[in-house]
Amino acid sequence: MHAAENMKPIWAPAPEDLASSNITHFTSWLREKRGVQIAEDYLAVWGWSVDHLDEFWSAIWDYFDIQSPTRFQDVLTGTDMPGARWFDGAQVSFVEHLFRGRAGDSVAVIDVQESAEPADGTTSRGISWGELRSEVATVAATLREMGVRHGDVVIGYVPNAPEAVIAFLATASLGAIWSCCGQDYAPSAAADRFAQLNPVVMVAADGYRYGGRRFDKRSAVRELRELLPTLQATLMFDRVGLELEPSSHVRAWPEPSEVHALPNGYVPFDHPLWVLFSSGTTGRPKGIVHSTGGVLVEHLKAMSLNLDLKEGDTFFWYTSPSWMVWNYLTSGLLVGARIVCYDGSPSYPTLDTLWAVAAEHKVTLLGTSPAHLRASASAELEPGRDHDLSALRSLGSSGSALPKESYFWVNRHVGDHIRINSTSGGTDIVSAFVSGAGTVSVWPGELSVPCLGVAIDAWDSNGKPVRGSVGELVVTKPMPSMPVAFWNDPDGSRYREAYFDVFPGVWRHGDWITITARGSVVIHGRSDSTLNRNGIRMGSSDIYRAVEVLDEIAEALVIGVEQGDGSYWMPMFVVLNAGFVLDDPLIARITTAVREDASPKHVPDEVIAVPGIPHTRTGKKLEVPIKRLLQGAQLEDVVDAQAVDDPLLLSWFTTFGRTAAEHRT
Repeated sequence: MHAAENMKPIWAPAPEDLASSNITHFTSWLREKRGVQIAEDYLAVWGWSVDHLDEFWSAIWDYFDIQSPTRFQDVLTGTDMPGARWFDGAQVSFVEHLFRGRAGDSVAVIDVQESAEPADGTTSRGISWGELRSEVATVAATLREMGVRHGDVVIGYVPNAPEAVIAFLATASLGAIWSCCGQDYAPSAAADRFAQLNPVVMVAADGYRYGGRRFDKRSAVRELRELLPTLQATLMFDRVGLELEPSSHVRAWPEPSEVHALPNGYVPFDHPLWVLFSSGTTGRPKGIVHSTGGVLVEHLKAMSLNLDLKEGDTFFWYTSPSWMVWNYLTSGLLVGARIVCYDGSPSYPTLDTLWAVAAEHKVTLLGTSPAHLRASASAELEPGRDHDLSALRSLGSSGSALPKESYFWVNRHVGDHIRINSTSGGTDIVSAFVSGAGTVSVWPGELSVPCLGVAIDAWDSNGKPVRGSVGELVVTKPMPSMPVAFWNDPDGSRYREAYFDVFPGVWRHGDWITITARGSVVIHGRSDSTLNRNGIRMGSSDIYRAVEVLDEIAEALVIGVEQGDGSYWMPMFVVLNAGFVLDDPLIARITTAVREDASPKHVPDEVIAVPGIPHTRTGKKLEVPIKRLLQGAQLEDVVDAQAVDDPLLLSWFTTFGRTAAEHRT
């Protein structure tokens, strides 16, 4: 049935969608103000945007009325990657743009927490634009009193709370640099990241609530302070009602005061705004530096023209400060949307929680993950029936490829009026390569469009474009939000090695994709964990789509292991739902599903039940580290256990790998 349904889009824009879409307004503006004769067709606009980078990004600058006290010389200087320079000579302010024309009592940030009483679900409060501005100005003054100066680093050891957003904006207003992670990171794991930056001040919470528990993080904050010798002071805020114990080195969160003026925050275009970190699953986490101007122009474009957020919309993406989606969520404020900060569990007190939050706060765009949608479907939830989701226009999904079945489930059980916006990008560009648009139909299993200004392509191993078949995701022209540098990489060698080692001068992201005849994109998984059986390359996500919809399977992991004797072993590890066992009939069901929904070549050599599958702390399966463990590598050489959601599972795979190797020999 799904195969037949997939012959048509699952959502198509109605005339009112086309008329009200931000991309429609932008296209009309291009014709009227810039004389760009272009059809009202998204792919036509995208083609123009990548063929005329200077004109496109100049149009973004003017369309969003970005201010600079100094004139820039050129929009783009050089086209080398890395090395291209954007808006040379311009000065920009993330904070000035965010607050310009926005004040008063309308709500800017909605703070949602798990209630101390499970029966109460969640509690919430609203922070107005006026209150947000006052708090940012007050915290900026406090940080300045604590010694923060232009170019210093302020770190956040924080839950997804409004105080994290306020601290970031206050830091940016001083021309300082922000970096943060969630408090689920152990102090040693947080220090692996933050110690590289030589921070001067840390912002931290007393703790957080998750899954019905209150986590006291005060001792973790003290331990982290001791691991950061350059730290001069800590600014603490009350999240869960614990005593904060102020001292000469620890200050309590200040009460907002109208006496403080908000610093204008103007810095050169390429001045660092924040440092994000790689996952740390294949070595020491790398600090990825993004520029203030690059993020500003990229996020204005992404929020407005691809996500279609409008002034007064409500934007809620379930995330953690450890993940770039937190930065993405915060930037919703740039276009005047109110954002929802939620630091609790998505499944407590029930799996219905995110849907309930979306209904209560009239969320316009809800972002979640394929895992959450799969769990909602398995639990037979009916969000569209049980909650008022009439305000919900779009549902975003990120973290991994969204299978076709989830598109159908959302359409039937959440609402057929909802545009599904599956998105793929990364920490590396702190944005998206492919996403959706309010004027483009949605096809199950496909990401609708390449993002504007992103010269994305699919290349074969010879560097030739391919269509309708699998290729490497590459970006052939510069983007403003590409990193300006890696931290502590003075000659740029680590930066070049990370993205430009395979195709010199062209960004290789490490994903297998197919670009379809209609211009949409299918994500097949990471190319560095590619399954390559008998010379045929396959994406692991194609197998997951087939298996993880089975009632018996909670999650799957497939690994392709090159053996020392030249043979190839492709096991599949499965986590079973409660009440099921991995017997011969279930193995037959699994292999049949893979054979029919992917191909016979995708069928694994073995199916093995496991206690769990380890992930990065942002939810990505550890395909490459597990592969190396199965090849006999030492655990300490493969992965930083602190960067893994359940480090004990690594020991299971290490032991299994040794046993399996002995058995095969």
